[in-house]
Amino acid sequence: MDKLVIIPTYNEKENIVSILQTVLSLPGEFHVLVVDDSSPDRTADLVKELSISFPQRLFLEERKGKGGLGTAYIHGFRWALQRNYTFIFEMDADFSHNPNDLTRLYQACAFEHADVAVGSRYVRGGGVINWPFSRILLSKGASLYTRVLTKMRVMDPTAGFVCYRAAVLSEINLDRIRFIGYAFQIEMKYAAWKLGFKIKEVPIVFQDRTRGSSKMNKGIIKEGVLGVWRLRKYASSTDYRSVQSLN
Repeated sequence: MDKLVIIPTYNEKENIVSILQTVLSLPGEFHVLVVDDSSPDRTADLVKELSISFPQRLFLEERKGKGGLGTAYIHGFRWALQRNYTFIFEMDADFSHNPNDLTRLYQACAFEHADVAVGSRYVRGGGVINWPFSRILLSKGASLYTRVLTKMRVMDPTAGFVCYRAAVLSEINLDRIRFIGYAFQIEMKYAAWKLGFKIKEVPIVFQDRTRGSSKMNKGIIKEGVLGVWRLRKYASSTDYRSVQSLN
């Protein structure tokens, strides 16, 4: 088993079947794990129906309650590592991330010596579509704020379209990842950077969702602002290194 795409969901019935069919039709035989947080709109039921057609490539993990983006991804990371996947991806369910770019992220890790490949809106060739100016300003401001405080040279640290080599996720102590919303993406990249892994940014065009509702809220933004300050206290890479790696 080589490539697993993790897609967290909460009320994504408008998008989930289309996004899964698109990813599963890509060359290279990507596998997909949907981590659903008890969606009231029965997103999980649609995944179960589709999994009949893809019994060895489409999987579903259902969690009780709405646990947050970060914990959903960590649940998926552990699931993937237990099953020996080599390349593990984060991806949204709403087509804001173009599924065709999965191949480019994979190539960066598999053939261009990256340990983490980030689908970046803010490197040359990247961009956004259908975002109001206020959202662009917030996102770019958050990226600059993060770079200044952490000294991490990633132009798009809040990006949620990412490929990790399994070795990176095995090295990171996932129990130490404490943020679950906006700051989760920053903290994962920060942990990988502190541990000395190579992060490569791959330009993508991010398109805001056209169906369903955004999960962004004031609490998520607040976590991002305060979270970056808290990250600075992790001065040593051993704060993020897994117990197995320390032994």
